[in-house]
Amino acid sequence: MPTDRTVPALDFAGVTHRFGRLTALDGCSFTVPIGAVTALIGRNGAGKSTLLRAASGLLRPEAGEVRVFGEAAGDGPLPRIGYVAQQAPLYPMLTVAQTLTLGGRLNPRWDTAYARKLADDAALPGAARVGALAPGLRTRLALVMALAKRPDLLLLDEPLAPLDPVARTEVAGALMADVAERGTTVVLSSQVVADVDGVCDHVTVLAEGRVRLAGEVEAVLADHLVAVGAGSGLGALDGMEIIEVRTAGRDATALIRTTGPTPAGNLAWHRPSLEELLLGYLRAAGPAPRRKVPAA
Repeated sequence: MPTDRTVPALDFAGVTHRFGRLTALDGCSFTVPIGAVTALIGRNGAGKSTLLRAASGLLRPEAGEVRVFGEAAGDGPLPRIGYVAQQAPLYPMLTVAQTLTLGGRLNPRWDTAYARKLADDAALPGAARVGALAPGLRTRLALVMALAKRPDLLLLDEPLAPLDPVARTEVAGALMADVAERGTTVVLSSQVVADVDGVCDHVTVLAEGRVRLAGEVEAVLADHLVAVGAGSGLGALDGMEIIEVRTAGRDATALIRTTGPTPAGNLAWHRPSLEELLLGYLRAAGPAPRRKVPAA
């Protein structure tokens, strides 16, 4: 593990990337501290997969800089990074056992005993061909491959999506055990808030290729308030940064960002839960259409 904990595990500075005229990442800047479990939250098309590919070094952004443990992404030693893409790319003709053996040959930090334990916990049949596995089991195998290489940084792109509720709990437990034992830094992308609540200690919200919110969970929760009351009372929010307002009849609920005192008025106030906060930002962003660059 890195000893200089003043250097972020992951540092994005003004990262922009386009695919043709479509902007996938637009000036993204945020950091992930060493040992953090960061939830990368966004709707489909928000840019999460592109961001993780840039972090892994598989994609070089057009502008800006990505640094992993202080080194330019893609220049540092690959064994330090474990990356599980959405498609969980594996060799379909190999068996589970052959896949694990290959992992040991290709990864200098491979932990054979740990790989065997994870495979047993996931009930992966060693003689089964990868191509014949159900999607959830293929995902479990990809996670075994990523964890058993004992990376310092683990990048997971929607890893829980194909899993049933029991498997989701088991995978989350395995990730937390790895973090507790080795201090592994984890970036976990999802569009399902329930997947990350109680798992992450940092959060980054991505919408339309831009970072809308980033920081330690406790800090970002402390920076927000939820106001509830009659819609006519929302005038008390004048001058505040309103993230989202929802109405039901004459009543309204507003998510605001503020570090000041609670305003006077006839509104009821409470600190948001992580779910309230993230859903508020996601609803405020709306669907994630890719912005087109004007033609020259």
